[in-house]
Amino acid sequence: MKLLQRQNLAKTARSLTFKKGRSFYRGIAAGYRSGLEQTISDFLKTEGIEVQYETDKIGYTVPSRQSKYTPDFKLPKPGGFWYLETKGIWAVQDRAKHLLIRKQHPTIDIRFLFSNARAKLYKGSKTTYADYCEKHDFLYAHRAMPEAWVAECKA
Repeated sequence: MKLLQRQNLAKTARSLTFKKGRSFYRGIAAGYRSGLEQTISDFLKTEGIEVQYETDKIGYTVPSRQSKYTPDFKLPKPGGFWYLETKGIWAVQDRAKHLLIRKQHPTIDIRFLFSNARAKLYKGSKTTYADYCEKHDFLYAHRAMPEAWVAECKA
């Protein structure tokens, strides 16, 4: 039954088209969790950067339980690698998760690429995703990967 549901979802996803910027189902049909992830993957490939999508799992502890986090992209940099997490909606649970990961793994380089870094944390909030990142010292970008990040991958 689940296989049939997945096949129907994939078939439906392939048949749906949205105006530019609404590519969620296109991303799912291509094996990603969102259209933004597929767009970034396509961009990285055109830049000649090897794409490693959701290859690693980073363990972290949520009070009272063990959890795992799978970053979207693992990208090269001189002397190692860094992770790129793409976000459309950045829910409170995701923000809390990243604070725990930062506290438990301070040397891991995780950066965020938002479809809209000016989006508010929640309805009525004065704080944007960008504000939150700056407050917590997370590197982030708005809509596109900065040239410096791309250059770092190619160095």
